[in-house]
Amino acid sequence: MTRVAIVTGGTRGIGKAISLALKDQGRTVVANYAGNEEKARAFTEETGIAAYRWDVGDHEATLAGCKKVEEEVGAVDIVVNNAGITRDATLHKMSFEDWNEVMRINLGGCFNMAKACFPGMRERGWGRIVNIGSINGQAGQYGQVNYAAAKSGIHGFTKALAQEGARFGVTVNAIAPGYIDTDMVSAVPEAVLEKIVARIPIGRLGHAEEIARGVAFLTAEDAEFVTGSTMSINGGQHMY
Repeated sequence: MTRVAIVTGGTRGIGKAISLALKDQGRTVVANYAGNEEKARAFTEETGIAAYRWDVGDHEATLAGCKKVEEEVGAVDIVVNNAGITRDATLHKMSFEDWNEVMRINLGGCFNMAKACFPGMRERGWGRIVNIGSINGQAGQYGQVNYAAAKSGIHGFTKALAQEGARFGVTVNAIAPGYIDTDMVSAVPEAVLEKIVARIPIGRLGHAEEIARGVAFLTAEDAEFVTGSTMSINGGQHMY
């Protein structure tokens, strides 16, 4: 049976790598995106993966988006909550809007997607949810109280929901990436990036495909004994 997977933020960066890895695994993949129509069209033309637009931080839009996917593609068996944003600033300078928007999308998106898809997984007796956290949700990061709080919340959300899903055949796990060579990281000033890489024992940034391989493992048919776990993929930067 072909499983249907939704990858939020699935058309670029880590999300794109995850979408492609799940497609290679034989899944029917749908990539969610929030805004850039042109890049989403280019992604679909390049990969053959359908892209659906909605804001995962909007509860009603997420319920409607997932319902549309189920009607047009099939029941959703796999959810990868990858969508996320940053609004970095020290607390002294951070606005409530910067705080709230990061919490709404990064953490609220996990709740909204679970509300939309978890009940069906539970009823069918099979499901895989993978939430993309962060090394900064484990260790904290200066100037990221919003992002670190949201990602830390994802790790707690994962452990709690895993307990609800276990007896119904639904696993819930998280991956905490370190610094990956995505557009978000490439925007960091070069001098700062050099200091970051100097703290990574492996001596380089990670690759999006390395995160995708972790997702492929956690969503596999025979991964049912792994739940409530956080897989750290960070080159040894933070051993948690």
